[in-house]
Amino acid sequence: MQSSPESGGRAKYDGAKRRKGSKTHIAVDTLGNLLALVVTPADEQDRSQIGELAQLVQAATGETIEIASVDRGYTGETAADQAQAHGIQLEVIKLAEAKKEFVLLPRRWVVERSFGWAARFRRLARDYERLPETLAGLHYLAFAILMLKRFAELMS
Repeated sequence: MQSSPESGGRAKYDGAKRRKGSKTHIAVDTLGNLLALVVTPADEQDRSQIGELAQLVQAATGETIEIASVDRGYTGETAADQAQAHGIQLEVIKLAEAKKEFVLLPRRWVVERSFGWAARFRRLARDYERLPETLAGLHYLAFAILMLKRFAELMS
């Protein structure tokens, strides 16, 4: 998420995406509902956030999660050990080596779809917040609105 002047010193530079800002690490269930969220500066490694994210997921679900599908950013022994400490086994979904056409990757699209849903909220298009807790709260609010909308559609 690209920063704005309001995010100040909290926003850092991500060399891979060539942007200054924040990263939002989310864990969702198979339907795309938000379970846990961690906001970090963009220069921090993805794999170093697994421990905190796994702890939040297990707290939200009552220690029921056993397997988590993750992308390549969360590979490595350290990430696997941090997840295993919370009773979660990581299943890394990698792109095909010689990708010539569109390939649907199992379970990876669920998180991407959830990010797409959150992107509809203008306030989440850019990092306007001074505190990471405020940004996380806005994400929780956006996902609560999305869940209420789905619930209302089911009830009608």
